[in-house]
Amino acid sequence: MSKTTVLSLGGSIIAPDKADSAFLKAFREAISAWLDQDRERRLILVCGGGAPARVYQEALREVRVDAPLDAQDWIGIRATHLNGELVRAVFSDYVADPLVTDPSAPEILFSGQILVAAGWKPGFSTDTDAVHLARRFGAKLVVNLSNIAKVYTDDPRKNSEAKPLDTISWHDFRAMVGDEWKPGLNMPFDPVASALAEESGMKVICAGGRDIANTLSILDGRPFTGTTIG
Repeated sequence: MSKTTVLSLGGSIIAPDKADSAFLKAFREAISAWLDQDRERRLILVCGGGAPARVYQEALREVRVDAPLDAQDWIGIRATHLNGELVRAVFSDYVADPLVTDPSAPEILFSGQILVAAGWKPGFSTDTDAVHLARRFGAKLVVNLSNIAKVYTDDPRKNSEAKPLDTISWHDFRAMVGDEWKPGLNMPFDPVASALAEESGMKVICAGGRDIANTLSILDGRPFTGTTIG
């Protein structure tokens, strides 16, 4: 059985307004200890764009209201590369390979206990990259860590009647998020990634990434707070 798990690290927890060194330090300590308990454990950390993506995309839209969607996507992708190199350096003693920016590349080495990846190309978020890498390395679980603790029936910021969910099927989840990707789209898991994960028979857990103890509970198969999709 594969001991590889994919953690999709939302940019909102790596760099909510700037790079969050306090979180990264605590995350490194916890993940390092978890990996040291079993040297066969492996993690793929896929990094989102966070504040650098948002700030620069907004700047472009302020300058050009007709800013091409591809240009906005590329700004977000480059921001994920910056965050990815940061996370790769944070875990450099567990990472032996370069930052992955194309999950379809013919040869991707995974020589250490951690492989770090970031954005690939326009048309989807790093959630989709996470699913591609999970398929490639035999991981059946993608843990999507962001600034929300659970998936809701609707946007709780706009609908006070929205309720948190413990589980939801791919059919029902995809009915909520739709099929269309737009740069900067704020969804628990992007529509393109959702279609690919459903097709692959994959399970996704959405959880609050700042609760590191909860993340460890997910990794250990213990009770946790979050939403299981699939």
